[in-house]
Amino acid sequence: MNPRLETAAMDAITLRLFDTIEEENMAWIMAADSALRHAFGDALTDLTPSYTTLLIHYDCTRLSFCEASNKARRALDGLQPATTQDGQLHEIPVWYDESVGPELPLVAKRAGIGVEALIQRHCAHDYCVFALGFAPGYGFMGLVEEALATPRLTTPRKRVPAGSVGIADRQTAIYPLLSPGGWNILGRTAVPLFEYARRGEPLFNPGDKVRFKAISKAEFEAAGGDTTPMEERS
Repeated sequence: MNPRLETAAMDAITLRLFDTIEEENMAWIMAADSALRHAFGDALTDLTPSYTTLLIHYDCTRLSFCEASNKARRALDGLQPATTQDGQLHEIPVWYDESVGPELPLVAKRAGIGVEALIQRHCAHDYCVFALGFAPGYGFMGLVEEALATPRLTTPRKRVPAGSVGIADRQTAIYPLLSPGGWNILGRTAVPLFEYARRGEPLFNPGDKVRFKAISKAEFEAAGGDTTPMEERS
C-alpha cells in the first residue's frame, strides 16, 4: 500500500492507496472507509470507495484542505485490513442462454472451451464488488479469471435489457435497467437491482462478494424473469 492524497475539488480529496486492481485491495479500502468516516465525523459529506482509491467529500466551511488532509493521514495510522466477513455474499441466479446471452459462444471460443464449461467457470468464483456506478445498482465486480477475459464489444448495443450479466476484460457485472452497453452478455437474472437502488438500499456495496448460480429457463421464468431474446446489434 502506497497512500497518496490528491486534490479532487475545492471540497474533495482523493486518497490513492494502490496502483493496480487486485481483489486483496478491498480489505484495505474498506478499512480505510471505516477509519475515514470515524475521523471526519459529521464534517464528511460523502465518501466513495473504489478499486484503488477513496474519494473524500468534506464540508469546506468547517475544514480547510490542510485540515482535511491531516485528518485523512491520521486515519491511516495503524490501519489494518478489514476481515473478509465484513462484506455480504450474494448468490445471483442466472439463466445462461444464447437467446439472452449472445456472446456466450464468443467468450467460450476465445477461452478455448465449450459453452457449458464457460458457464461453470463463470459460476465458480466469488466476485468482489469493487465499486458502484454507471447506473443505480450497477456493481463493477471481479476479477474474472484471465482465460475468460474478453474485450468490450467494438460496437456497443443501444439497448441492453435489465438483468443482463456480462463480462468486459476481467470484470463482470449486471445491468440494473435497460441501457446502452458494450459488455459481452452471457445471460440474464431476474434480481431487480434497480428497485433496490431506487429505494436507497442498493443490493451490492463495495466489499461485498457475488456468486453466480446457473438456473434453468423454467426457474428463471418462475422468478419473474423476462425471456425476450436480446435484440440484434444495429
